[in-house]
Amino acid sequence: MNIDSIKDGFVIDHITAGRGMRIYELLELSKLDVPVAIITNAGSKKMGKKDIIKIDGAVPLNLEVIGYADPKVTVNVIKDSKLCEKLTIPMPETLTNVIFCKNPRCITSVEQEIDHIFKLTDKEENVYRCIYCESKASL
Repeated sequence: MNIDSIKDGFVIDHITAGRGMRIYELLELSKLDVPVAIITNAGSKKMGKKDIIKIDGAVPLNLEVIGYADPKVTVNVIKDSKLCEKLTIPMPETLTNVIFCKNPRCITSVEQEIDHIFKLTDKEENVYRCIYCESKASL
């Protein structure tokens, strides 16, 4: 497999195997007009298997989404084909309009203008709950 190097962009590394596509969807990477490569089940000495996403373009990334989807991820920032920054993304305390409440009785199901806001309630288990109805979000 041959994936070219990146001139300016990002490498989202150390994604838990199987979560790469979910991060791709949450970041809405399909809407970008730049090359994006998703590598699944890559070998890793540290993790056994991992997923990797390479984005060849200086595009805005919602780091909160990455912290929610997989808090063990590292984001490598590439400029002029060189690693210039390595970020570890903490789990955000709140998420707004990233995930949506699936409870049909929640106020967000009736009132479309209301933001979907989830609060981190259990950091060890990566649990987020809707601030309106307390429903648990699922990844």
